[in-house]
Parts: sequence; structure tokens; C-alpha cells
Amino acid sequence: MALVMAQEVPTSSCMGVRHGPAGVGEARHRMRQELRICGVSDSVVDDAVLILSELLSNACRHGRPLGAREIGDGEIRAAWGVDKAGRLTVEVTDGGGPTRPVPATPSVTARGGRGLNIISALAQDWGVRDGAAGEVTVWVIVACGTRHEDFATRVASPAIDFSTAFDDLET
Repeated sequence: MALVMAQEVPTSSCMGVRHGPAGVGEARHRMRQELRICGVSDSVVDDAVLILSELLSNACRHGRPLGAREIGDGEIRAAWGVDKAGRLTVEVTDGGGPTRPVPATPSVTARGGRGLNIISALAQDWGVRDGAAGEVTVWVIVACGTRHEDFATRVASPAIDFSTAFDDLET
């Protein structure tokens, strides 16, 4: 059983995002602009924008808008900030949904289901926090001073070595 500690974002920016794909681009643009102004490196900004995009897409796909709004008629909340230790925290809060955010194991041909695995590969840590009135917040911490250069190897399936697999077969 994993212990997930609640993380509070030292928010430098917080915005309401329309529940649906239209708001995702606006949030990505604002985050990119603000993090660059703060002096965050381009590679970390790229990772953070991808993380934000995945979190917002998941919130729109699986969660309800905040409050008692109908889907497509409300907002979700995005927040991000850099703390004194140089960690960037990104969080997205929605009105909750029928499922909990957990990494999936999609098939090779699946059209989705890789978002939280991508986030796990890019993040220092991430988790889920429940809030008032059924709200769900997914938070992600990214170290501003480092980037995982081995991203492809972190998300790829382990290599299978067949060199000795058939040694017992008679020829």
C-alpha cells in the first residue's frame, strides 16, 4: 500500500480552464509564457506544458466541472508555481468523476491511456488529493534543475533477451 502525502502548491499562477478541449491550449500558452518569465529552462517548460496538457485532458475526459455544473458548462482549475527549493508544482482540480486517476497499461494499438505513465516518467513525484465537495486534484512535482534525458527508456517496455531462451531445444 502506497502512502500518498498531500501536496500544497505554492501557487504563482491559478486559472479557471473551460471544461473541454478549448481551454487546454490557452492554459498551455499562459503557463509557457509565465514560466519563461520566471527563468525556468526551456526543457523544463516543455515538460511542464506537456504535463499540464495531460492533466487537463484527463480532467476533461474523466472528471466533472467544478461546482454543480454540467459537462461542457463549467471550469476546472489549473495552478503552478516554483518553490524556494526550485521545484515546479503543477496541479489540476476538477469536480471528481466515476474513477480515480491511476496509470493504465494500454495495448500497443490503444488510442489513449498513456498520460499518467508519461507524467510518471517526467515527474519527480505525483499524486491525487481529494477536496471539498468531491473535488479531485492531481498534483505533479518537476525538478526545475534537471530533465530526464532518458525519457524513452523510462517509458519503454523492458527489453527481452532471447539469446538463451531456446538453448534447451534439441536441433
